[in-house]
Amino acid sequence: MGAPRRNRKKFSKPKIRWDIERINADNAMLKEYGLKNMKELWKVQTEVSRVRRNVRSLLSEASPENAAIQQRLLGRLTRYKVVQHGATLDNILDVNEDAFLSRRLQTIVFKRGMARSIKQARQLITHGFISIGGKRVNKPGYAVSDAEESMIGFYKPIDVNPKQPADRAPIETAAPQTTKPPVPKEEKKAE
Repeated sequence: MGAPRRNRKKFSKPKIRWDIERINADNAMLKEYGLKNMKELWKVQTEVSRVRRNVRSLLSEASPENAAIQQRLLGRLTRYKVVQHGATLDNILDVNEDAFLSRRLQTIVFKRGMARSIKQARQLITHGFISIGGKRVNKPGYAVSDAEESMIGFYKPIDVNPKQPADRAPIETAAPQTTKPPVPKEEKKAE
């Protein structure tokens, strides 16, 4: 059978954990993109730093092997629309977390109007209502390529915008009032 697969962390934590400016900026990103926790943001930040590190190493050394690596890196980033066609390695150094977060399935479902909010988009994906090319995808962090973007649809029919008729007012439910009947007083018996 072999050894079990080793689980490794796919993210690294910030070097200065308690910097209030960084925390406020990260919280704003969490809210904007509907991320579940900081771990999801740290994964994206680690990916951005990994890409930048690879680009810096490619720029420092010029060799024939690096040209092939450079084309693969540019091809992958253009396939996912992180950078535009015709971008150079210098353009990749300008890439930030927003470019990667905007390619998540959760963000694209919300921006296409398939959900009323970014949180509802996450819920629809995790509950199995969203598909890409007829295949169910239940990972909100799935990176959508340029070719797959047009194939996003509903796996099961669902109405995310339930409409209430205009002539009906919303039903208000009030707790029923309970009244106790008066208890008769007992008269003292004379002995």
